[in-house]
Amino acid sequence: MENRSDFLIIGAGIIGMSVAKALLRKYPDGKITILEKEPDVAFHSSGRNSGVLHAGFYYTADSLKAKFTRDGNRALREYCEKNGLGINRCGKVVVTKDESELEALHELEYRGKRNGVNVALIDEKRLKELDLNVKTYKEALHSPDTATVDPLEVCRFLKEELIGEGVDFRFAEGYAQRIDTHTVISTKKRRYRARKILNCAGLYADRIAREFGFSQSYVIIPFKGIYLKYTPKAGISSLAKPVRTNVYPVPNLKNPFLGVHFTVTVDGTIKIGPTAIPAFWRENYRGLENFSLREMREILGYEAKLFWKDAFGFRSLAFEEIRKYNRRYFISLAASMVKEIDADGFDTWSRPGIRAQLLDTRSLELLQDFVVEGDRDSVHILNAVSPAFTSAFPFTEWIVDQYID
Repeated sequence: MENRSDFLIIGAGIIGMSVAKALLRKYPDGKITILEKEPDVAFHSSGRNSGVLHAGFYYTADSLKAKFTRDGNRALREYCEKNGLGINRCGKVVVTKDESELEALHELEYRGKRNGVNVALIDEKRLKELDLNVKTYKEALHSPDTATVDPLEVCRFLKEELIGEGVDFRFAEGYAQRIDTHTVISTKKRRYRARKILNCAGLYADRIAREFGFSQSYVIIPFKGIYLKYTPKAGISSLAKPVRTNVYPVPNLKNPFLGVHFTVTVDGTIKIGPTAIPAFWRENYRGLENFSLREMREILGYEAKLFWKDAFGFRSLAFEEIRKYNRRYFISLAASMVKEIDADGFDTWSRPGIRAQLLDTRSLELLQDFVVEGDRDSVHILNAVSPAFTSAFPFTEWIVDQYID
C-alpha cells in the first residue's frame, strides 16, 4: 500500500504539528500526513518540558532563537488565551549571588532590549515587592512576559485542531527507511509518497537526515532533565513556602543550559531543576528502558571525546550533573536564590525528559541556535533546541516560507 500526500511530516511533537499549522495557513488545500512512532502526540520532549514560555532575552539579537522566542512567547500566550488553555502569567526574575555576576546580568538586559523584549533591571526593594522570599545581590532582571503553560494540553489541543482541518495523523507508525527517491519512505506498514518530506523527528532527526544526504557534520547528543517537585506541608511559615515567580540564576552564557531554577507551573506547583545529565542513549529515561546498544556505542564515543578534550567544559559539566543525583545538593543549588526553603518539601522527582542537543562533530561544539537543512525534496529540522516549545509557531512559519515553494 502507498499513501500519497502533498506534505509528509515525520514526528508529532510541537514542531511537527506547528509545521502542519503553518502549511495549512499557506496551502489550505494541501493534503498533509503526520507520521508518529508513538500512540499519541508529544510523547517525548514536547510533552516533558517545563512548560515555560520564555521571553527571549538570553540570546544574541542576531540569532534565530532571539527573534523566534520573542515572537513565540506572544503567539503562544495569545493562542492559549484565545482557546481557553491554561496559562500562568507568573513572570520571571534572574538573580545574582555576588558582584561577579552583575556584568552577565547587564549583558542579559542588553540582549533583551536589543531584541525588543520587555525586561528591566530591578533593585532589591522592587524584588521584595514581587516575591518576599527571593534574594539577589544588588540587582535582578525582571521579565513580566515569561509565563507557564501545560505543554501536553497545548499539544493535544493543537492535534484536535489539525484533525478538524483535515490533517491525517498516523500513530504507532514510525519512519523505517527512505526508498529509492527522496520523496518516498516506508514504515513497517506501508509506503508514503509526498511532494515534500519534513523531518521533525526530534531525537532521531539527525539519523533520518543522513539517509537524505544531510546532517553530515552533526549528531544529536541527549541530555536528561529531571525536576524535583514541592509537596506543601502544614505548619511551615509563609516565608518558607516556595516562590511566586520563576526564579533563575545568572547562566553561563557559553553553554545552552540555564542552571537549576524554580519553576511555577500552570497549576501553581513549584519545582526545581532541571538536571542536564549526559544520557547514554536517545530515550534513556529510566533504567534500561528503550535501551539501544547501537546508540549507546555512538553516544559514548562522542561523550568520551568531549570528556577527553574538555570541549565547552564538558568534563566539569559531567561531574557537576552527576552530583545533582544527590537530592540535598540539588536542593542547595536552588536554596541559594531564596531566603528560606523547606528542603524536605521537595520530595518528588518529576518524569524525566531528554533534550535533543546537536553537536558539531568537527568542532565538538554544542549548537545553540536552530539548524535546518534541506532541498527541493526534503527539509530536516536538526536542532530544535530549547526554547523550541516557545518558538514553535514563528519558527515553523519561517521554515515554510524559506523551504516550501
